[in-house]
Amino acid sequence: MLVIPTATGSKVSYTVEGSGPPLLLVHGAFSDHDSNWARVAPELRRYASVHAVARRGRGATEATLGHSLADEAQDVLAVIRAAGEPVALVGHSYGAHCALVAAAREPHRVTKLVLYEPAWPHLIQPDAFAALEALAGAGAWDQLAYAFFANVLHVPSEDLDAVRASDDWPPIVADARASLEDLRALGAYDFDAARFGNLRVPVLLQVGSESPREFYVTDALAAVLPDARVETLAGQAHEGMTTAPAEYVASVLRFLHADTPAAVTATVATRS
Repeated sequence: MLVIPTATGSKVSYTVEGSGPPLLLVHGAFSDHDSNWARVAPELRRYASVHAVARRGRGATEATLGHSLADEAQDVLAVIRAAGEPVALVGHSYGAHCALVAAAREPHRVTKLVLYEPAWPHLIQPDAFAALEALAGAGAWDQLAYAFFANVLHVPSEDLDAVRASDDWPPIVADARASLEDLRALGAYDFDAARFGNLRVPVLLQVGSESPREFYVTDALAAVLPDARVETLAGQAHEGMTTAPAEYVASVLRFLHADTPAAVTATVATRS
């Protein structure tokens, strides 16, 4: 794992695997640089040098308190600069917001941008957030994670119970403390889609067909971004890269290789 300083005075860590043009992954909450991408990174590494950022409190990145989403965008920019050439940038959920802000600050360093369901900052209502804070104060991290998915994202109980009984749940709980800082930073973020109206980087906005569309800023961004397209992953919700990795990878690769020669595109399609 590599560790570098950032413009905010903190340090950010990341991993690099694979070969080819740089592809930088920014994970969401209740996950880290490994768990968020575990089912898709091996395939992506066949086509790219995959840089997976460990956001604050994960990997060897400092677990700061009271940081802003803008601070984490600076962390992402530090890794982009370290790559030494423009990168394709991929973000999930909270990480999608960080990726978007980073791309808007230094668009010349980003070739293409893929965003999977960045949430509206007002998604967590005050009473729900107070309940999460109370669980955190009691150290009830398992309950906090369950409450977030059940009461904020409204994941059906049968689906959530299945995840809770699987090997995917322990990493989610382990990340809950760092994720609470994500939720605090998101709640304080003043999102305005219009600020991104001059971002001319090609953008793929991914959504799951089963996700409540109103939870996410996808449509607000699609209305203002000069070069954006929306693609729906059928039958999926907020964790499409985990629940449908083949479909997720195919979506990303189609977009990244959309402007490459036909022979290369055909090879990618066959291998996908």
